[in-house]
This record gives sequence, C-alpha cells and structure tokens, in this order.
Amino acid sequence: TYGGHRSAVSLAFAKFERADNMTDLQVALGCLAERVTPERETSLATFYTRWRHDALVMDKWFAVQAMSAAPDTLDRVFALQSHPDYSLTVPNRVRALLGTFAMRNPVHFHAPSGKGYEFVGEQIIALDAINPSVAARMVSAFNQLERFDPSLAQMQRAQLERIIAAPTCSRDVREIAGRALRQN
Repeated sequence: TYGGHRSAVSLAFAKFERADNMTDLQVALGCLAERVTPERETSLATFYTRWRHDALVMDKWFAVQAMSAAPDTLDRVFALQSHPDYSLTVPNRVRALLGTFAMRNPVHFHAPSGKGYEFVGEQIIALDAINPSVAARMVSAFNQLERFDPSLAQMQRAQLERIIAAPTCSRDVREIAGRALRQN
C-alpha cells in the first residue's frame, strides 16, 4: 500500500485513469511507481502502450521508474537496461534512466550495499566508449563524497578509481572523476 493506506493507491490509480493532461498523468504515475502494487504495473503498461511512439514521453516513463523509492527499484532499473526502447547510444534515454537513478534517487543510488554505485560505475564505463561527454556528466553523481558517511564515501571513491582505471577511460571522464577524487 502507498504510505500505509490502500485508499491512496486507489486514489492515485483513479487520477491516472482520469488524467486529461500529461502533468496529471505523470504525477499519478509517479505516485503509483512508489509502491509494488498491481496498479503500478497496470499504469506503467498503459502509459507505455499509449506513448511508446513518443520518445520524449518515453523518457518520462523511464525516469519515473528510476526515481522510485520502491524496494524493487534497483532490480527494475537493471531490467530496463534490456528494454527494447533503451540504448546507451541515445543520450536522452541514458539521462532518463541512468541520470535520474544516480542524481534523483538517493534511496537506491546511495544504498548501504553499494549496488547502486556499482551499477552506475559499470554503466559509465560502458557509456564512455560510446559517448564520453554524457559519461562525464554521469560521473558527476559521485562529485560530493564529503557529504556522505565514510563507508558510502569510500564505496563512491572505489567506483571513481575503477572508472579511471578502465582501459577505455576518456579524457573527459578522467578529468571529472579525478577532480572528484582530489577534492574529497
């Protein structure tokens, strides 16, 4: 249930079904994406079916899932990498999924397990070979190590070092990652 109240899920789903503009539709979808419910799956599938041919709207679909605090978000983001409409070669799609996850989902990106950091680090390394400027932008998710407790800061530092050590590390990525390491 959403916030402990089943009625809130029902209300959000009713808003989703009745929405007559993108703002209302996206807000309702965002609320539904926060909890693991049948309504979440139905609304995500409905949104996808209706808007799959509009790239900008599909970016919203990827982003709302990457931003969710639901317990299965990291698994969902992993799975979305394999979605037919996702590609590391499409910068807006990368920003929608990877950028949103790394920069707008503190719950899962900064999870104590470090899995969010590992995922983003792997994606940056892969992306750097395709689009170094977008990869460099993604590295900025690790730029403020000093704001985190020592264990999280160390895991972030390890990812920055791993990114820099990659044989394909571009000058752009090396510069941003190196600066983050020196400042912290």
